[in-house]
Formats: sequence, structure tokens, C-alpha cells
Amino acid sequence: MNKGDIFLSKKESRRVYVMEQVMQGKITVRQAAEILGLSERQIKRLKAGIKEKGLAALAHGNRGRKPKHAVPDDVRARIVELALGEYRDASYQHMSELLEEHNGISLSSKTIGRILTEAAIPHRHTHKAARRRRSRDRMPQAGMLVQLDASPFAWLEDRGPAMSLHGAIDDATGMVLGLYFRPEEDTLGYMHVLKQMVNKHGVPRSLYSDGHTIFFSPKHNKLSIEEELAGKKVNLTQFGRAIEQLNIGHIRALSPQAKGRVERLWGTLQHRLMVELRLANACTLEEANEFLVSFIDRFNRRFAVEAADPELAFTPAPDKDTLESIICFREQRKASKGSSISFKKTTYQLVDSNGSVVLLKPRSTVYVLRHLDGSLGAMYNGNCFALKALPVPEKATPRQPSAEQSRTAVRPRKQHKPSPEHPWRKPTPVVKRRRDPVEDYFERNEWRHQYAQY
Repeated sequence: MNKGDIFLSKKESRRVYVMEQVMQGKITVRQAAEILGLSERQIKRLKAGIKEKGLAALAHGNRGRKPKHAVPDDVRARIVELALGEYRDASYQHMSELLEEHNGISLSSKTIGRILTEAAIPHRHTHKAARRRRSRDRMPQAGMLVQLDASPFAWLEDRGPAMSLHGAIDDATGMVLGLYFRPEEDTLGYMHVLKQMVNKHGVPRSLYSDGHTIFFSPKHNKLSIEEELAGKKVNLTQFGRAIEQLNIGHIRALSPQAKGRVERLWGTLQHRLMVELRLANACTLEEANEFLVSFIDRFNRRFAVEAADPELAFTPAPDKDTLESIICFREQRKASKGSSISFKKTTYQLVDSNGSVVLLKPRSTVYVLRHLDGSLGAMYNGNCFALKALPVPEKATPRQPSAEQSRTAVRPRKQHKPSPEHPWRKPTPVVKRRRDPVEDYFERNEWRHQYAQY
């Protein structure tokens, strides 16, 4: 038989060999049915098809036919175009979500993976085998433990500067409680995250962070045992003072793996948030922070889980004025005799709600409050006041002397320079020192001769 140019699969090639034996009369229909695992009726049908169409009858009827549910070519081309353009570096699952949200294309991540694999587009997100380690169980209630950290990364790619993303994630639910961009990791970024968390969810029971000096004073480990037993405490950092006033416990992580939940969050955000910022065309730090407001809610709907105990461990947040006086930067100043303080080369007076100047006891302690928006306030005896800057007196301009004063003014005396022949310029002559007779006497040992006769 002539097999022609038809390409057959391994299963179909086996059928060809057996059917050739049937057509040549070497085996019976019953024997062919037992070998191929088919019924005798199906073998007879295949035999009739070979007589009519040749070996092409053994190929599947849908061979070369496009499936009815196949993805259209224009959609496949659009997916490839987006994968090389706006959605580059996105995972298959993230791209599936973006296509449905922005382009109205509903495809599974596996279908997108097959399309991009056929187009020879590499996939940078590979799944590694999980390492074997004993993981800590999640906290039972939301708000019992919150993990803090920051991630420096090129979040805006080449559209803007590199920034550090400060974030907080709940240990029980994996819910992102706050995100904020800053040029680098600093106290202001963590203050914004703390304020977002307290305003929206409440005050957590404890925080979990690394040992950065933003959280712990560098002198924390320099106390002796005797000093610790005596109750001596080191000065708290600005952030440490704020969470202490909010009655939040602070736990120091000894390794990055200990706070693995927030570390894994950065891996997810560096893949997803970077793509979303590109789609939002965010080019500055301010635009990126504005985008985070809506992004956090969408991210939590996608990844947050339910806590084992539905009861919340968050405590109610203090009132707005109290919170503003806590989550800020405090600096201590001493009041002068004129009821004023000096801060950043400017003199201020404290003003109450009625606009009256507050009288301060000389040398009393006043705390200057620098809020997160840059505005200033003050705290005195536990009460908050506004600050009023005193005008700086202008320096008096020197008076120009009159013509008569210029004539009679004593001119500066010209410095006299002695001539080279001046005696002071000549070297001092060497005067030969006159010898002392007593020294001559003892040097000649005359005293020995005087006492020799005795």
C-alpha cells in the first residue's frame, strides 16, 4: 500500500501496521480487534475506509481542522503584543487579570502561557520547589502582629527615580495595612504607614521589624546588666516613641526569614505593582503614592485570607488631635524669659485657640511637633498649641561718613618694613663664653694636690 505523505501519530502508525496485515489476509478481523483493543465492527469499518480512501482513513477526522473554541488569531496577536509591551515582566496569572480588567479578554493563565510559549516569549517567573523548613503558624486574630519593612527598587523603571516602598502586612490575614513611597528608607515613610494603618484599621497589638536604627536606638545593646537591673532606659527613636505612646509592643526580628511574610510581599509587589504603575503612567513619587490608595484595596481582595478567629485584635484609634500629636517628630526646647522658643534659626511664640500668646515659665520644657505634612505645632504641659514666628529685626546699615569726616578721619598707619641694612636683620655675633675660674680649678684637679700631703 502507498502510505502517501500523511504524517501519522505513534498510535495511528500501529493501526496502519495491523490493518496492513488484515488487508493482506495474514491475520483475521478478530485478531486485529484484540491487538488494537477495538471491536470487530470498528475493524471492519476501518477496512472499508482503507479500501475507499487509502491510509488517510486511519487519521482522525479533526486532523488539520481548527477547534471551534480556539482563541482567534487577532486575540493571540494582541496578547503577544501586550506581553512584549505594556504587560512585559508580568506573570501569566497577573496578565490574565490585567487582560480581563483593561482589555475585556477572559483567558486562563495556562492558555496565555501556551500562547506565549508558542510565540517563543520567555517567562521570567519560574516556580521553585518549596524549601523544607518549619514555618510559624499565623496569628489567630487580625491585628495581633503586624510586620514592617521597606524595599528599595526601581518601581518606576526608567520613567522616574528609584524609590523605597514602606509597607505593613497583617500576619493573620496577609492583608496589606499600609504602603508609602519615599526616596529612601526613612522614619517619615514608616510614620505614614503607621498613620494609614491606625486610621483605617485601628491600633495593632504588636509590630515585628528588623533591627534598623529607625526602630531601635544604636545604644540599645550598650547597656550593662547593672544598668538594666537599675531600670535605666536608652532614648527612644522617633518611631519607637510614637508606638510606645500608642501602647504597641515591638519585637525585633533576628533574620529576614523570621519576617518572611513581608519579605514575600515584596516579591509579589515587585512583579505586579511595577506593571500596574506602568499602566497608570506614574512617573513621579507623588503620582505613585496616589495610585497606592486604590491599589491596596484591589490587592487585598485578591490575596487576603480569613483569620482563624474572626474577632479583631485592633484597638480603637485615638481622636484626630491626639493622633496628630503622637505620629509626628518631637524635638525638645527650653523656653526663654520672653516666653519664646528657638527652632531652626527662628523664634516662635505659643498661641492658644483664641489667638493669645501663652506665657511660659523660663527654662520650662516645650516640645516642638513637626507633623507629617511639614506643619509645626507645640506641646506645653500636655496641651497642644500653634506656633507664631516672630519677625526677625533688620540689621542696621552702616552710615556713610561725610566728606569732612573722611578728610579728618585717622588713616591707618602704614606698616614699616626695615631695610636690609637694619641691625635687626643682621645675624647676632657669637660671643665666646667666659670660663668660670671655679670650673677651671676643679678641672685641673688642683684640690687633689692640696690634700695629697695629708
